[in-house]
Amino acid sequence: MKHIVSVSLGHPARDAVRETEILGEQVKLERIGVNGDFAKAASLIQDLDGKVDAIGLGGIILHAYIDGRRYTIRDAAKLASHAPNTPVVCGAGLKTYLEAEVVRRLDDQFNWQGKRVLVTSAVDRYSMAEAFIAAGAQVTLGDLAFAVGIPIGIRNIMLFNNLAKAALPIAFRLPFQLLYPTGQQQSEAAPPAKKLERFRKFYDQAEVIAGDWHYVRQYLPTDLTDKIIVTNTNTEQNLIDLQARGVSSVITTTPRLEGRSVAVNVLEAALAAVRGFPIQVADYKALASSLEPDVYIT
Repeated sequence: MKHIVSVSLGHPARDAVRETEILGEQVKLERIGVNGDFAKAASLIQDLDGKVDAIGLGGIILHAYIDGRRYTIRDAAKLASHAPNTPVVCGAGLKTYLEAEVVRRLDDQFNWQGKRVLVTSAVDRYSMAEAFIAAGAQVTLGDLAFAVGIPIGIRNIMLFNNLAKAALPIAFRLPFQLLYPTGQQQSEAAPPAKKLERFRKFYDQAEVIAGDWHYVRQYLPTDLTDKIIVTNTNTEQNLIDLQARGVSSVITTTPRLEGRSVAVNVLEAALAAVRGFPIQVADYKALASSLEPDVYIT
């Protein structure tokens, strides 16, 4: 049996050990959260090197793939360098195929044409944003708001591409904590009321809210009546909370095991262990087509 460990910058409360089958082979999936401690993550990755079949990086991405370009996050590359013998992946490669596939697969059920879609971060969900645009949705890209804190939406993907080309080589050299919540920053505690009100317009204007769960929940209002949420790595308690806010459907792009959705970095690490590294496009596509998204109708 292949053994995969996800070293996550997130909170240990989400830690779990599970077994499942990936493309016909049994795999053991383990998550270890380090609560935002980069030194602990580096030490753990170094200790796991050569002892497990693949390592996933959780709560951080190695690369962002935007408009045919690859941008590397310096802090993630430093972490990956501590495992010279074991494949280290972050899930970005699989997301490129999986999340676009989910959007296309569910078009008949949800009819994205004309729907107002908020993608909280296209840096993290570029292929998903492209898929919604291709399906005829009216897409707002929320990177400036959810990653930078500037409450401005981007509605032109060409403008976004140009901004990414100019900004990401600089931004991805900054400490990762400035770009994405880690450890205690992922707390479920509500932000100050003024900040919630400042960002409320993004949720109010959208019929579909799509993106990483920690970005989606960052400024979540209490009233989400009839909204559709497209996200990942949420728990049963998260689903209960969204139902209480009036959400009509929650689409989780990865399957659930024992009540928790599997993180995409874990799935990509399993793929690397089962099919070999570097992972081939055909293997990404095979796994993406074999996985069933979890659709929760309230």
